[in-house]
Amino acid sequence: MHFSGETIYTLPPPSKTLMLMEGRALSEFGAFWMLRPWLSMAPRGDGHPVLVLPGLLADDSSTDSLRGFLNSHGYSAYGWQLGRNLGLRDGIEKNMLAVIDRLFEHHGRNVSLVGWSLGGLYARQLAKLVPDKIRCSISLGSPFAGSPKATNAWRVYELASGHSVEEHNLMSDGLAEAPPLPTTSIFSRTDGICAWQACLNEEADQAENIEVYGSHCGLGHHPAAVYAVADRLAQPEGAWKKFDRSGWRGLAFPDSRRD
Repeated sequence: MHFSGETIYTLPPPSKTLMLMEGRALSEFGAFWMLRPWLSMAPRGDGHPVLVLPGLLADDSSTDSLRGFLNSHGYSAYGWQLGRNLGLRDGIEKNMLAVIDRLFEHHGRNVSLVGWSLGGLYARQLAKLVPDKIRCSISLGSPFAGSPKATNAWRVYELASGHSVEEHNLMSDGLAEAPPLPTTSIFSRTDGICAWQACLNEEADQAENIEVYGSHCGLGHHPAAVYAVADRLAQPEGAWKKFDRSGWRGLAFPDSRRD
């Protein structure tokens, strides 16, 4: 993967302090279950298929809570069904496209993509490859706009995939460019794994950023992140609008554009 711009190459990974704070993910998981009644306030789905892609070293079990909530909230949510995510190995891109094809044909409707961390990088690129089959793309803590070494996980990626992050092209160049369809990045400035600055879309008519207070490892079940995912998925196809932070939402979702 190649990136341009001097600031991208000098962007450091999160501090050791933030990395140690990733233990918050456990309390965020507990908060998810405590706040399920609050999450019911999110707009309900229309039954369209949602493919949820796990992060590095994770499998579909890591997204059980998120998919369970989406299924109970009016969506048809699916795991990627490809085992543990060990990076972009041979055949992974082809297999993910095959899963999208199956869901598209089974439901007769466009598929929404939700990807956590590395899964979010996949989601962005898959949406560019088959935009005619994708409804929207949502990433959770995915560092698509920075050097692959702007994370604390790049060595783990190299061990898992067997490739150098600098030589292994994650599906294509131009990863920072948003797909030509509604695209949302959900991120946290206290992410201990990925530099939050690398998780920002360039603001555009169909691209946005939603900030939450939380860890990287808890984003898939963080109550505010789950609410935001459900809210984005509920946007009518062809009538997508950016996330509304007015009212009480301003307390749970800080202004991502602040300095």
